[in-house]
Amino acid sequence: MWLTDAQKIGVALTSFGVFFMALGVVLFFDGGLLALGNILFVSGLTLIIGPQKTLYFFARKQKIRGSICFLGGIILVFLKWPFIGMIVEAFGFLNLFGDFFPVVLTFLRQLPIIGTILNLPYIRPALDRLVGTRQTSIV
Repeated sequence: MWLTDAQKIGVALTSFGVFFMALGVVLFFDGGLLALGNILFVSGLTLIIGPQKTLYFFARKQKIRGSICFLGGIILVFLKWPFIGMIVEAFGFLNLFGDFFPVVLTFLRQLPIIGTILNLPYIRPALDRLVGTRQTSIV
């Protein structure tokens, strides 16, 4: 898969956004890091899929509740309510991006070290139930 230069920058911005959000949570919901992570994540997503597709993604009728919660959580983080903002934002994130979790899990299972761990006998069925995939083995 070939990425344009803007998409490569978008991947980097999204990755840094996730990193800063995780760091903000680890550092007891530091508002500055969470706000920076949110800005980087949304701008990176926009660069990856384009402004029109981003607007369409957030404005779809079946995803409007997730969009409102996600953007409302970002606003709460900006207004110095980082803990409640991250809870609202996490709910919105799950509603918006929950459909992608089975695809991500399938990709992670194909990686060398992580895939071995995710395919262990007790971890595989638990993740399948959690994510909602119904994969059967061909044994």
